[in-house]
Amino acid sequence: MTFKSTRNSFIIAISVVGLLHLSFGISLGWLILPGTVYLALIIYGSAIIQSNFFAYAYCHANVSEKEIALSFDDGPNREYTPQVLSTLAQHNAPATFFVIGKNIQGNESILKQIDAEGHSIGNHSYTHSFYVDFKNLQGFKNELNQTAESVFKVIGKRMKLFRPPYGVTTPNLVKASNSLNYSIIGWTIRSFDTTSDSAQVITRRVQTQIKPGAIILFHDTSDKTIQVLKQTLNFAKENGYKIVSVEQLLKIEAYE
Repeated sequence: MTFKSTRNSFIIAISVVGLLHLSFGISLGWLILPGTVYLALIIYGSAIIQSNFFAYAYCHANVSEKEIALSFDDGPNREYTPQVLSTLAQHNAPATFFVIGKNIQGNESILKQIDAEGHSIGNHSYTHSFYVDFKNLQGFKNELNQTAESVFKVIGKRMKLFRPPYGVTTPNLVKASNSLNYSIIGWTIRSFDTTSDSAQVITRRVQTQIKPGAIILFHDTSDKTIQVLKQTLNFAKENGYKIVSVEQLLKIEAYE
């Protein structure tokens, strides 16, 4: 199911209703049914990044080896990102950090540390505002370009990985990311580490879903995530899983 196929099906459905109205006089009220279904599918396709509704998003890798990737959204965070990096270093585990552009100022040294320690950096928009998904094409380009420039000034690299804020995709967002040559990155396992759930509940949620090729979504914004990360890394080691970067798992490039 894609936006194109859904749109075509909707056009066919309303055309049929129109023909039946002209031929047999059925009520145009029947247009409510395809209209409602179409709207529901648009909402679903926008909200569920794994649906690949508007564009293909890398959400897992088809691998036979026991390899998984870790990703962190919403940093850099002055308090928690260094703790994440320390934990990863103890396990010699790489990760991908999808950063928010507005969080870079004042945290340039942390961004440099992420890069220096062999982790990759991806684009997570500049503002990550609640209303970001209502922006037009140029608005999305500005979000991506502002963050890209902020990262380039610090580490001298041009990012190619992009994770949409909230995992929501829209036609304008997809057009913007495609025009700027980004690969859209989703996830297999959403930890929900920003909720009120305890670290124990989050850890269990993550561990029960781990499988070869999985991409795990964390946020480097709380102490709870540090606890869950430690348990996840121990679990991976005990069960023979190797931690690799997102780009290695997916066999794509992180930078131009």
